[in-house]
This record gives sequence, structure tokens and C-alpha cells, in this order.
Amino acid sequence: MDLTLEELARMIDHTQLHAQAARDDIEKLTDEAREHGFGSVCVNPFWVSTASEMLSGTDVRVVSVVGFPLGQNRTECKVMEGRIAIEDGASELDMVMNLGALKSQRFEYVENDIRQMARLDAKVKVIIEACYLLPEEKIMACELAKRAGADFIKTSTGFGTYGATVEDVRVIRNVIGGSMGIKAAGGISSWEKAKELISAGADRIGASKSIEILNGLKSVQ
Repeated sequence: MDLTLEELARMIDHTQLHAQAARDDIEKLTDEAREHGFGSVCVNPFWVSTASEMLSGTDVRVVSVVGFPLGQNRTECKVMEGRIAIEDGASELDMVMNLGALKSQRFEYVENDIRQMARLDAKVKVIIEACYLLPEEKIMACELAKRAGADFIKTSTGFGTYGATVEDVRVIRNVIGGSMGIKAAGGISSWEKAKELISAGADRIGASKSIEILNGLKSVQ
């Protein structure tokens, strides 16, 4: 795979979603994003305005999670959370699918939940938390997100029983074709793992070990 360091960096959503993250952690995140040229930072809603202020004048995007990490907020709450995040400076929203509704076969609700978010003025990535889904549920989750007009499928929150896998990325790509992007996230801490996921079809990598991933590529160039 012939990726330059700059190309790889632009594919990475540099992430800090820990419950105990403080302002110093967000400042460190944004400083690293500027220094290494990461495509975006991904933070909890409380820190969106702070990250946006710190990244003012750069081309680093700010991503906010929505309905995180369980996804079982009412649609109205997710939409309001998304609107506030956009007002605070987010240009992308990583929303968690309502897996309880999906597993209850309330497919119309799940699709509408995503569609309402997709109408907002931001790119929307739908986190399907693949570790909790049966094979047929993964397919249905992707089909619903595609029909609802989402921009990306995201594999995981990083807080489930496992994160991104090559198999899940391949399943997602088989369902959505080339019409949407795929963000692989959760447990990605090396260039070798990132390379496997990108080769399987991932367009974006969500990681907190982003610098280690870049250094891994640098070591083999």
C-alpha cells in the first residue's frame, strides 16, 4: 500500500473520548493534530467548542460524538445534541445507532433516527457497534444507514467488547459498495492494523494511538 505519511495522517480522526479527559488532554490532542496533520480530532460534546477554538485557523476538522456510547437516546435528543455540536464548531457527527431498537426489529425507527441526523449540516457517521450484532444484524444496520442518507458507517465506539476488525470492514463494504465511507475505530494502535483495515475498505481510521500509527509507517518507508 503506497500511502505517504501525509495521506495517512489525513485519514485519521485523532481521538480523545475518555470520561476523565480534562482541558489539558484536549489541548494535547489539538496540538498533536496540528503538528502531525491529522484530518480531524474526535471529542465528546462538552469539548467541541474548546477544540474548535484551539484549532481555529487550521484545516483540522472537529468531530463530535452523539448519543455516545449507548445510542439509546430519543431521536429528538440526538438531533439537539447534533445541532449544538455544529453550533460549537463540529463539522462531523459520529452518532451511535440505537441497537436496542435494531434488535427489536424497529427498523423504521432506526432509519428515521439516522435520517433526522443526516439532515443536519454536517457529515454523519453511524456507529453500529459491530461487536454486539449478529451477522444479519450488521447487514441490516448498514442497509438502514445507507437508506437514511448517512455519509459513513463506523465500526465501533471503542467501548464495546471488541473494536475494528478486518472481517467487519469487509462486510460493511460489501453492503454499502462505494456509496459511503467506512470509519474503522476501536483498538487500532499500529500501522500494521491500520494497513489491514484500509486494505479491507476503510476510508477513515479513528484512533487515540495515532502518532504510533504514523511512526509505524515511517519505520518501514
